[in-house]
Order: sequence, then C-alpha cells, then structure tokens
Amino acid sequence: MSDSKASGLENVEPTPGSSKQDPILKIDNVVRSFGGLRAVDIDHLEVQRGIITAFIGPNGAGKTTLFNLITGFDKPDSGKWTLHQVAEAKSWTNDLSGLRPHQIAQKGMVRTFQLTKSLAKMTVIDNMLLGAAEQKGESLRNALLPSRWRKQEDTILGKAEVLLERFKLSHMRDEYAATLSGGQRKLLEMARALMSEPIVILLDEPMAGVNPVLVESLLVHIENLRDEGVSVLFIEHDMDAIMGISDWIVVLAEGQVIAEGTPSDVSKNPAVIDAYLGSAIAEELKDV
Repeated sequence: MSDSKASGLENVEPTPGSSKQDPILKIDNVVRSFGGLRAVDIDHLEVQRGIITAFIGPNGAGKTTLFNLITGFDKPDSGKWTLHQVAEAKSWTNDLSGLRPHQIAQKGMVRTFQLTKSLAKMTVIDNMLLGAAEQKGESLRNALLPSRWRKQEDTILGKAEVLLERFKLSHMRDEYAATLSGGQRKLLEMARALMSEPIVILLDEPMAGVNPVLVESLLVHIENLRDEGVSVLFIEHDMDAIMGISDWIVVLAEGQVIAEGTPSDVSKNPAVIDAYLGSAIAEELKDV
C-alpha cells in the first residue's frame, strides 16, 4: 500500500462517487441489463491515477461485467467512460465509449481475464509478440517492404525477452503455452498485456487458482506496476491480498457502488460488512 499523500488520496472522501485529485478514468451513468436484471448501474465513479484500486463484492455484484464494458468486450445499455491522459505537461481526454477492445488498448487501457486467454498452441514468445501494439508488418503494403518493419520487429522481440525475464518465464520461452501451470499462465497474460505499454491495466482475479508461491510473485509484480506509474484496477476475492496491496477499494453490490475508500475505511464500513465481509471477517481484517 502506498502513502496516501503520495498517491493523492489524503483529501478524498470515502464515499461512493467521490471526486479524485487526479483521476485517470471517469465512468458516468453506465448501465448494463440482462433481461430484467441490472448487472451494472454506475452513476459516477472516478479512479485515481497511479494507484492500485481493488474492486470487491459478492459473486454477481457486476465487477467482471464492469471490466468487460469499459474495455470494449461488452456493450452497455447507456453511459460513457473517459480516459484522462497526461504527458509532457499536456493533458487530454479520450472518450472510450463504443470503442472496440483493440482501440481501447491503443489508447492505453488493457485487461486480463479470470480464465487466462493464453493461446495454448502457440509458444510463450509468440504469445508475447501478439501483445505488441501497431506492428508495421501487419500492413500488406509494409509486409512487401521489410526495411519498414524489420527494425521494429527486432525492438518488439527485445521487449518481449525483457518482460519474460522480469516475469521469470524466460526458461519457458519456446514451450507451448499449454505446458504452463495456471500461475505461469497468469504471469504470461500479465506480461503480454504490458507489451502494449499501457497506462491502465485491469486484472480480473489474478490470484485465482494460483499456488501460494506464485501469489507472492504476482503481488510483487502488481506493486511494481504501480510504482512504475501504471494505474492498476483489479478484481480479487483474497481479502488478505486486497488489504495488503490496495491503495483504494471500490465495493460493488447488485451492480452499484455501495462504498469506496482506503482499506481501513472499507473494513469498518457497515454497508460493506453487511453486504460482503460479514462481521467476523471485518474483525479479522482490523489487524491486516
């Protein structure tokens, strides 16, 4: 968990829809219904730049559906969401509403999935190369002119090698992804997501089905992303992990944000205790 002053959270009210000092993502009036059920119904939500924001709530609360919506893998009934970018003393806003997943990724926001999406019949290194953005050789015209893309291809390969080393997967470089363990696939998917150099990464239950040794490794990687300036949003049910690394927590129930705040705020919130944590777990978390 980072220092609240350093992360810009010291004056933020722990209430649903609170304004952030430097939001990187804003979500407004996003609704998604399935039949008569409103799976997501978000009036307003802001995500602070450069921190780890956890999304928690009971099964069916709308967490994964929300991630699917804002990354373009599903379409809302209504609403909009915007990415607020800053670089070289300039700032601008990208409206991501209605864009497809690859277009949203090009704007700088990518996601991983609860069930890993590694391409089993491809090697680990080929999986990595798929994650690179805007490869010039994919154009038919450029494909006939190797001088236009060969240098970029070498750069992309070098980046992939560095990431595999960082995630301790170099020894599996030429193995088929199908041979990886569940935890290694999670690492591969996270590494592949970084190939496009995102400013926001969404992780859907990164610790699910992962052995305790790799859980510790994943937590370190997530904290490193935050420390490098990437804004991390993640869904997780491991409350020890959430309380240990999260800077801010958003709590969903029945598709709506019922609470948000620091881990300390959330663990004491009566609405959260009633809807999700339960009094026994909340008591345990006081010492985490």
